[in-house]
Amino acid sequence: MNHAVTPQIDPALLAHLQSWQGKSETTPDTITAAPLRALSATLDRDDPAPHAGTAVPPLWHWLYFLPHARQSEIGPDGHPQRGGFLPPVPLPRRMWAGGRLRWDTANPLQVGQAVERVSTIRSVTHKAGRSGELLFVLVEHQFRNAQGVSLTEEHDIVYRAAAQPGDAAPVPVRPPLDGQQSWSRVITPDDVLLFRYSALTFNGHRIHYDRKYVTEVEGYPGLIVHGPLIATLLIDLLRRSLPQAQVQSFAFKAVRPTFDLHAFSVHGKPSADGKTIELWAQDHEGWLTMQATATLA
Repeated sequence: MNHAVTPQIDPALLAHLQSWQGKSETTPDTITAAPLRALSATLDRDDPAPHAGTAVPPLWHWLYFLPHARQSEIGPDGHPQRGGFLPPVPLPRRMWAGGRLRWDTANPLQVGQAVERVSTIRSVTHKAGRSGELLFVLVEHQFRNAQGVSLTEEHDIVYRAAAQPGDAAPVPVRPPLDGQQSWSRVITPDDVLLFRYSALTFNGHRIHYDRKYVTEVEGYPGLIVHGPLIATLLIDLLRRSLPQAQVQSFAFKAVRPTFDLHAFSVHGKPSADGKTIELWAQDHEGWLTMQATATLA
């Protein structure tokens, strides 16, 4: 049974949070080789050493443009304190819910390039779900090198209320293509994998490495596998299966949290013409945890 909880976001506060819509910031960075080498090792790949001109693989741009908040600016969850570019949402649990990306395959991000990321808050929306209040922030990122826009990304962030006794768990669903996969791989999400990905993305969010925090404060049963890491593993499965493929677009949605308590699996199935790839992740019980679609150039 759900306990009645007074909403934390009333119309006045929502209007204040929505005043962040349209806010923009520009962040410069240089594409260097070391993060690519490190993620290749973390994903257990045997890639050639990257050098000037090496293209950044799809989703590996998440190794750059990292937030470098000072230690005194870190909040209790390990993230930078609320406010600044993102609105100061009072709901304590923050997750990466999904995203959509489009690449200009003729203008890839490459090692040695100076790149700007222009980020704009497109929308702030409030909903009441089965598990309480939800607030969604949609951020658009454009990545621009000297030749123009190389990548456009829409990033969905969801904020949730604190866990309450009797909260309804997400209704589990089976993958629509369960049993029809052409490719599969089993992933063991141990502490070291989660730590290395957190370190590579300068992600201090304690839900990924602090077991006491994630179980006692946020109420989850174990460490949470990063949504971006699972998305990266889905694309990695595609790249292992079709090494010459050029990904033109990718859309993904986190459906259910994945915890480090058990191995999980990633799967893929190309369409008849080979241009669209359905990708998904499922937990040890077979429940869908992330669903994605890639289109090839």
